[in-house]
Amino acid sequence: MTGTSPRTDNTPADIPADDKALRILSTGDLAGIDISLTDVVDVVEQAYRTLADGKSANPRKLTVKPEDGHSVSYAMLGRDGVREVVAIKTSYKHGLDRSRDEQHYYTTLTIYDDTTGLPLAMMDCGRIGSLRTPAVSALLARECAPPGSRSALVIGTGTQGRLALPFLLTTLPQLDRLMVYGTHPDGLTAVRERLHHYFPERELEIVDDVRAAAADADVVVATAGQHTPAAVEAADLKPGALSILVGHGIAPSTLQQADRVIATSEAQMKVTGTDMADADGNFPAVDAEFPEVVAGRAEGRRSADERIFAYNSGLVVTDIALGHRFAQLAIEQGLGTRVRLWQ
Repeated sequence: MTGTSPRTDNTPADIPADDKALRILSTGDLAGIDISLTDVVDVVEQAYRTLADGKSANPRKLTVKPEDGHSVSYAMLGRDGVREVVAIKTSYKHGLDRSRDEQHYYTTLTIYDDTTGLPLAMMDCGRIGSLRTPAVSALLARECAPPGSRSALVIGTGTQGRLALPFLLTTLPQLDRLMVYGTHPDGLTAVRERLHHYFPERELEIVDDVRAAAADADVVVATAGQHTPAAVEAADLKPGALSILVGHGIAPSTLQQADRVIATSEAQMKVTGTDMADADGNFPAVDAEFPEVVAGRAEGRRSADERIFAYNSGLVVTDIALGHRFAQLAIEQGLGTRVRLWQ
């Protein structure tokens, strides 16, 4: 975005071609940027298509976790071949052995322009992830939900749970029964507020019996933290149901007994989804990776009554695409602090 060569991404033209300053975009900078749910879904979908076309690179993430499991760290490197940018994402969560209120989470995304070799921006990646992940779930639902789906259940009311329903309604507007299960009153209130912010006419049903609710749901999205009491089993799901795992809330049987398994990345599922493995630590074969489904090279759903398990793990190319979009908007609005880190 800092070069002078022709580009097709609405790059601002007022950045000097030799500017090595790094633009820092804080949580507050990004919070003030207005972006529609449809825009987010479109950006994420394009990132998947670009990856499936072989134009982008998304190597396997690196993971560090101490023996007692009190923290987890990830490092992810990727390249977007359409936007011609390279980026590195880091993610660190501390306090996994504590309640949600006592946990600390820090994530950053640093983007470089691969046509000029110059830095573009370093940003808090919290909002990027909070939008990207439910957008992916919504795309999974669009491609893999049973025909005529009318009901959805979200398990969990944290960051990912709060936008799950608005994004689902963006890709499946025919949904008319919207259910949520959670154990945090403030979280339940936040889920309702987010839903009414985007879809003020829609009603939210708070359920107490998560397994009974799952039996009525065409789509189940599990976003809860690891201490959730929810554990929906495969036997709880109706024929044709789609279960999407983002965090916790559904049991390993939903994967092990699924008729079809879709993963955003099979390799990442085996790294970050170890709690879903069988007693011997094995996973069933993945029938299709989601970028291939989005690109039309693989089937999402083959029949109306097959139960599908979908594993939603973050691919850094989607963070890069959405982060780049935010960087564009931030630069156009003059946001951020420029730091001459290399000067």
